Order: sequence, then structure tokens, then C-alpha cells
Amino acid sequence: MRAGSDVPGRITRLPGGVALNVAMTLKHFGMNPILLSAVGEDDEGQDLIAVTNRMGIETGFIYRSPDLPTDRYMAVEGANGLIAAIADAHSLESAGDKILGALMDGRLGSPDAPYAGAIALDGNLTHSLLSEIAESPLFAKANLRVAPASPGKAERLLPLLSMPNATFYVNLEEAGLLCKTRYDNAPAAAEALLIRGAARVLVTDGGNSAAHAGPGGVVTAAPPQVLVTRVTGAGDTFMAAHIAAEVDGADAKTALSDALRAAADYVSGDVPS
Repeated sequence: MRAGSDVPGRITRLPGGVALNVAMTLKHFGMNPILLSAVGEDDEGQDLIAVTNRMGIETGFIYRSPDLPTDRYMAVEGANGLIAAIADAHSLESAGDKILGALMDGRLGSPDAPYAGAIALDGNLTHSLLSEIAESPLFAKANLRVAPASPGKAERLLPLLSMPNATFYVNLEEAGLLCKTRYDNAPAAAEALLIRGAARVLVTDGGNSAAHAGPGGVVTAAPPQVLVTRVTGAGDTFMAAHIAAEVDGADAKTALSDALRAAADYVSGDVPS
């Protein structure tokens, strides 16, 4: 498919978004994720909450607004991969720090007793809110895992880059945007992000070798070669699988390899959406 094409195809409506994609994969690996987000009280929001509850994922801490519509993400994929995508996250952006209520009021944490578990955070939040999070005591004790959501939002993460408790999950293009240059491979990009101030990073590069970089040095692994049937959500699957592997005690090399296998299974269609 080329720009300007008008072709027959299939239109599929699925529950998703970075946070939910991560949560679904964590659930697949036997974990019990809690969602913090904004969902409208419109029909689409009710449907989304209902299907998420049926998956066994906790939705009770989500901010529900009667005034904001439920956000949407639309991706157009062809045999040659992702053609284009549009993320309408205006309600999430408008909700601001209301989505963090449970981390403030004692239900999950508070400024005096911040949440100390793993938190997956994505760049669909506004630059101003991410800047506040970088300085907030609410996130000071967390095992923070950060992803851009898309290359177009990668630079929103710059305020978080120096957080000592943050692990970043980016692709090669996103790593280049954060460092304001381009890299030929994942290991070079990962090392550059450490120099830029990151404590720990994982960089993927499609079907090429991925890299994990941190205090212990750089570890690389090649993803399994599979027939690609979809790409939207692959990065979220990789991130969640890596979190699950590390929570289970896997070392850097094993966790990276496990995450690449999970992402490969997802893009090949072996894991249901």
C-alpha cells in the first residue's frame, strides 16, 4: 500500500493503547496489573472497561470523566508494515494528574509513602505532566519503566532521562530523537543514551539485534526471524515481557531474549490480540 491508495481491506476494533497492551501481556505472564488512565463514560468507554474487566485486569483506579470522550488510536497496516497511525489522546491529556489520584491519596501510595512496585509509564502523557513526574516524590521509590508510545512523542520523555530508578524502552528511531542524532545499530544507541544520562535502557531495531545497557555494560540479542503479520503493539509486548522476566529473576541476557521471543510471537500472530 502506498500513500494515496484506496484499497479493500479489513477494519478491526480492538481494546488497546500502550497501558492496556502492557497490562494484557503482563496478565498473560501471570501478573496482576492495575491500570491508571482516563476513560470516558460514553458507550465506547463502558465497552472498554467491560472487556478489560473480563480479562481480569483491575480498572477500579481509572479516572472516569462524564465530560471527556474515550480516546482512540487508529493504525493502517499493509503487507509492507505500518503505513500510518493517528493517536487521539486528547482526553488523557486533558485529565492531567487526575489519573494519578490513587498514587496520591493512599490507595496505592502517597507523598509520604510512595508506591514501591513496578510502574510502566508512557509518553502519551503531556510534557508538563511528565516533567512533574520526574520531580515528584510519588515516583521516587518505584521501579519505573518508561516508553515513548511513538517516535512523535519520544522527546516528551527528556525530563525523565536522568531519573536513577527509570528503565527506558525505545526503538532505534526514538533513541536517535532523544539524543538528537541517528544511530546505525541498537548497541551504539543504547550506549549513547547512557552517556545522555539514562540509568538503564533497552533499544530495539525491528528484525536486527536489540541491546540492553546499564551499569553492567551492554548486552545484545537477535530477535527470532518470523513472518510479520502485524506490528502495532509489538513494542508494548516487548516491554511487558521484559518486565515480567526481570520480576521473575531473569538476568539481563535472558530477560532480553525472552522479551524478543514474546514480541516475535506477537507480530507473527501466535499470540491473540
